[in-house]
Amino acid sequence: MSDDRTAGPPGAVAGYDGPIGLPAPLRLAPIGNPTLLALDSAGQACSVAVWRAGALAAHRLTAMARGHGERLLPMVAETIKAASLELAELDAIAVTIGPGSFTGLRIGLAAARGLGLALARPVVGITSFLAVAAALPAELRDGREILVALDTRREDLFLQRFDHSLRATASARLVTPRELIADLPARPVLLAGDGLPLLVPILPRDRDIALAPGPGHADAAHFAALAARLLARGGDGPEGPLLLPEPFYLRAPDVKLPGGSSAGIRLP
Repeated sequence: MSDDRTAGPPGAVAGYDGPIGLPAPLRLAPIGNPTLLALDSAGQACSVAVWRAGALAAHRLTAMARGHGERLLPMVAETIKAASLELAELDAIAVTIGPGSFTGLRIGLAAARGLGLALARPVVGITSFLAVAAALPAELRDGREILVALDTRREDLFLQRFDHSLRATASARLVTPRELIADLPARPVLLAGDGLPLLVPILPRDRDIALAPGPGHADAAHFAALAARLLARGGDGPEGPLLLPEPFYLRAPDVKLPGGSSAGIRLP
């Protein structure tokens, strides 16, 4: 393990002009075969995983609509213990940056960034879209365009498209279920994400549409492996770059701060 790591996230790529609201990509020295802690609390579950020596060393996942703040750090401690690991042995920390729950995102990002600062380890971000797509087996993705649809809990969907290699082919956006159906590509499609229950009743029957199995939320066990691969390549690969650990909302938060002002979109 190299001794030249610095606290907090590495610097962003200069001159980045990607989609509004999407944090900038990271430039970092490759970390071969990293020992990695992955965290997710952005959606309807809370999960933690340790990736070590090219394999999943320990994993905890709890489906939950609220209470992530009380559960996440105890899950980190449980997972580190189950992996027979000391926090100081970590090379990096990966965390989902959204879109998702305003509160859940802040909880996960604050935990990851706090650990990164305390341990002087890099913290890297992965979108909730890519975290969900990372769980899709290669044989299921083959020959299909992937649409990851995440339930906003407001009768619309966060949507992003990927090719079979998990490279994003369009910017993320907000759509209604019927807008998504109307804009389905002509080629075979694989639909994934926890927004599927809003789509299944209105799917056309004359199209080649496959549905991803499982609950459709992000799981640290799956994106830990992806983050480790990207770290070994210096933060980039066919799946796209690792990102700064900053929140990616796609929509301004509804949360009101004391005094009635709207919450900003950046962590303090």
